[in-house]
Amino acid sequence: MVKFPKTAATVAAVGAGLLGAAGATATYRPQRRPGAPAGHPAGFEALRESVVGKLQAAVRCPTVSYPEEERIDIAPFDELHALLREQFPRLHAGLGLTRVGRHGLLFHWKGRGPGDPVVLMAHQDVVPIDKDAAWAHPAFGAEVADGMLWGRGTLDDKGCLITTCEAVERLLQKGFVPARDVYLSFGANEEVGGDCATLAAAELERRGVHPWFVLDEGGALAGGAFPGVAAPIAVIGVAEKGTTNLELRTHGPGGHASTPARNDTTARLARAILRLEDNPFPPRIPVATVEMVDRLGRHAALPVRAAFALTRRLPGVLSVAFDRLGPETAGMTRTTLAVTQLFGAPGPNVIPSTASAVVNLRVMIGETVQDCIDRIRKVIADDSVEINVLMRTEPSALSPSSGPAWDHLVSSIADVFPEAIPSPYLMMGGTDSRFLTHLCPNVYRFAPFRMSKAQRESIHSYDERIGVDAVAEGVLWYQHLIEGLPG
Repeated sequence: MVKFPKTAATVAAVGAGLLGAAGATATYRPQRRPGAPAGHPAGFEALRESVVGKLQAAVRCPTVSYPEEERIDIAPFDELHALLREQFPRLHAGLGLTRVGRHGLLFHWKGRGPGDPVVLMAHQDVVPIDKDAAWAHPAFGAEVADGMLWGRGTLDDKGCLITTCEAVERLLQKGFVPARDVYLSFGANEEVGGDCATLAAAELERRGVHPWFVLDEGGALAGGAFPGVAAPIAVIGVAEKGTTNLELRTHGPGGHASTPARNDTTARLARAILRLEDNPFPPRIPVATVEMVDRLGRHAALPVRAAFALTRRLPGVLSVAFDRLGPETAGMTRTTLAVTQLFGAPGPNVIPSTASAVVNLRVMIGETVQDCIDRIRKVIADDSVEINVLMRTEPSALSPSSGPAWDHLVSSIADVFPEAIPSPYLMMGGTDSRFLTHLCPNVYRFAPFRMSKAQRESIHSYDERIGVDAVAEGVLWYQHLIEGLPG
């Protein structure tokens, strides 16, 4: 039964609330509406055939990196380097090359003017394959099917590597010289937080280079990424969470599985994991997420736009909403943790004397790794569970979503992908670009590829794939970005 308000004061309050909502929605509109998709230029099909073939060859080099250097097979990296020399002869002849670490590559393209340089980044290495995963096409087969190129590294990150090189090669073929210096930094151990990027940053610092902006992988032209928004979103990472691997370890006497004791190593480890699962980190809505909601909510269909008009400045409400929308948005609101590896006894009838788990942390900007470790100790509340730090990186600095460098990036996206809505966002993963933030305040993360939700979920998983049209469009975008650099 519906109950109607009985007092004039209540009626007035309800009326004021409705009027406030209507007023907020009326003014909460986009400054620029997305345009119609641009048609493909003449020669697009030939470009697509050529660059997809080059990416196929690169994907077939299984450049897998591991934290333990002795596990890395260096032959595929050498094979990839030989392939790059063959595929991009003008780039190798016209740009200076400095090798950083075992397989890192730092190219220098001398520009016409004295403006601060630009650094374009990508990485050569890929994550290992889960042998039990049911790939629709072989992980390193680089097969083309259903308009997609399938294989490990197509999105992360050989797509950026090959399309950047192809754009530079095409510009060199035309005799083009950029308005300012351009550096290409291609690391070989990004997936394990290796030394290539730090060595490249040290080399740039030694040369006195302070980039105008740095661009690495990260964002994309994401479809279906924001509620109520039908247009693709060009999400540009302006910061990234910290990444830390912790080991939880328990010790005990061990023994035969036929005579188990209570509270053994596995039981205590399992209890610690469940306590972490049941007590997630509290929400912390960063500026980047608030700004993303403010910009994208304006483009949403009316019911959703009305909701965001009222809640975009309410962090508590936003955190609940993002949590319920799924893991892709939930990760923008808090530090997250995931148990990724478990180790116990060598046999099924053995109670292990040592049990351990690896926990991957993604640390929210505004927090520190030590803050997170302290909280984990408190939540586990068991001194018999050791906590060891295997790897740690702090959250990055926040780059501005305004100013000349940002505007150049956004205008380049609008020129090639006029149907996309640009927006800053907080990147959940880590990139090599974080090692250059001390040299440059304008560090951005964007890959110029259309990606569906299923494609985004395939990164580090199985059935990783990129659209063949997207590969060629990526070349055109990098080319446009470089051609349009101001002096």
